[in-house]
Amino acid sequence: MSSYLCAIGTATPPHRLAQPQIADFMAQALQLDAPETRKLRALYRVSGIEHRYSVLPDYGQQNGQYTFFPNTPGLEPFPTVGQRLASYRAHALPLSVEAARACLAQLPELAAPDITHLITVSCTGMYAPGLDIELVHALGLSPHVQRTCVNFMGCYAAFNALKVADAFCRADAQARVLIVCTELCTLHFQKSREEDHLISNALFGDGSAAAMVQARPAAQGASLALQAFHCDLEPEGHADMAWHINDFGFEMTLSSYVPRMIQKGIRQLTEQLLRRLPVKLADIQAFAIHPGGRKILETIEQELGLSRHDNRFAYQVLRDYGNMSSATVLFVLRELLASFTAADAGAPVLSFAFGPGLTLESMLLQVAYA
Repeated sequence: MSSYLCAIGTATPPHRLAQPQIADFMAQALQLDAPETRKLRALYRVSGIEHRYSVLPDYGQQNGQYTFFPNTPGLEPFPTVGQRLASYRAHALPLSVEAARACLAQLPELAAPDITHLITVSCTGMYAPGLDIELVHALGLSPHVQRTCVNFMGCYAAFNALKVADAFCRADAQARVLIVCTELCTLHFQKSREEDHLISNALFGDGSAAAMVQARPAAQGASLALQAFHCDLEPEGHADMAWHINDFGFEMTLSSYVPRMIQKGIRQLTEQLLRRLPVKLADIQAFAIHPGGRKILETIEQELGLSRHDNRFAYQVLRDYGNMSSATVLFVLRELLASFTAADAGAPVLSFAFGPGLTLESMLLQVAYA
């Protein structure tokens, strides 16, 4: 029995911000001098990102107009974890509902009470009773829906949600599993000049993606059969990508060594995933790679012999949204899913995501078309 990814809906907050706007905010917040500001703007220019979204308008404002950060030199007193999580609670539900409704609208044969399982994913906020219970009420799901939360696993967490959904569907042909990944990364801006924080501040944005997984393909259009998963750890990268709760928000470590760590492990990861399957890398023409950053995408292309065209959907998502942690790979899969026609039926799809540990996740899918 197979399970199928049948629909993906996405949502973004109302504040769409150009990279130069955010760079100006960061330079002011960090109180950089002219040479430091030029270096920071150069970092933002080469990021591969044109726009990002935030639940906060502040990143597009000048000092004196902030609504979340203090209108003081150096943004003091800097927002606490409690203040940031209060904002998460205010914004996560409406964004998640929008993404979930966009997903369900693609499957008119499926009513909300028919959903048997709900999986929520986030590493940028948590509370209890949580987002899962609030979604049950907001979407009109059955109070008996089985709920699972995947928290604090970072950019690869959507893969774990898909694995859980796959297991539910293989165990029960009547399972209808709704996955909702919601990340409000911009709540956790760290006022630091350390390289790791400068890189993180240049990459992350806010967004939500919802996906429906069930034991049969969608009644119309393209679906993706979940065929195989493989996970690996690159222990040398243990300290190069991390996510900690500190006094003033969740603190991301994302070092410039991450692409090198991925380069070391990506070919072995791919070979181990495909080893037990009748598929070779040369057979695969469709890719959904988590755009953790431009350099990560370029490294994977070099190591696996891919072209920029092969990776075009990842670049498109990076350009238009930045890195939205766990939601990002579902944004890429949404673009890929929308591109398929009946002629693509049976085609294999290779997907990757990466996160703390350093964790490398891979997944093989196959196009189904009705």
